[in-house]
Amino acid sequence: MTTNLPQLLACPAPAKLNLFLHIIGRRADGYHLLQSVFQLIDRCDSLDFYVRADSQIHRLNQVHGVPEENDLVVRAAKLLQQHCNIQQGADIYLHKCLPMGGGVGGGSSDAATTLLALNKLWQCNLSKETLMQLGLQLGADVPFFIFGENAFVEGIGEQIQAVSTPDQWFVVIEPGVHVPTPTIFSSKELTRNTKPVRIADFSSAANVEWKNDMQAVACALHPEIAAVINWLKQFEINQGDAKMTGSGSCAFCAFPSEDAAKKVVQQVPNRWTSWIAKALQHHPINSKIN
Repeated sequence: MTTNLPQLLACPAPAKLNLFLHIIGRRADGYHLLQSVFQLIDRCDSLDFYVRADSQIHRLNQVHGVPEENDLVVRAAKLLQQHCNIQQGADIYLHKCLPMGGGVGGGSSDAATTLLALNKLWQCNLSKETLMQLGLQLGADVPFFIFGENAFVEGIGEQIQAVSTPDQWFVVIEPGVHVPTPTIFSSKELTRNTKPVRIADFSSAANVEWKNDMQAVACALHPEIAAVINWLKQFEINQGDAKMTGSGSCAFCAFPSEDAAKKVVQQVPNRWTSWIAKALQHHPINSKIN
């Protein structure tokens, strides 16, 4: 690690929650067409970036179950380096907090933070729109984290519009199972024809069943996810608030205050991991790179 070169430390990579997730169709190439509202929350991974004088890119720490060459963080750095023909490299330390296979977007968020941070450190000066296009090559959720605001997301994840969401708190529970996203998408039982909604429907709290179409399949495969959701339902303020995020396995429920969320998290059964998180309106890395 070369310390006299530029560095950015403690760069946040926040989680997201899907306030709903509808599958409205399928493209000819097999990709599913989605509609969702992505909500940023203040639970984050953290990354440290150290510029190298040579062109090598290394992850400095081990991450259980993720070989360095497969890590989206390393792949994101190499993608940006190649796109901009950068001669410098980077050492990256990933402080992992977010669960893998939890549906909170941890890997995608890590990749987005890598693109945003190295765009600044390497002085690439790419626009946010260009970074989003690069990010889509790494995963459907990456552009959202680069976009950096809560969003109504459509298509396969590439159609993104900013949306206003309530200031609220969430109780999030990890049931201790890992749900591979391809397993959910390939299921014959998956609902793929939910009626499309409009962004105005969400903003106006229209009488729509805001659900997660992947939830039924995930719960059938992993009964512990269903157990978490059923447990959370007793604390719902509005019917349907307790649901799974993404393709699972984490489930969440919204609350109007930190105190209300704390009272619930104190009652979570010991066999599950739980935490509270505050809704964010903007990506917290903005203060470091702007």
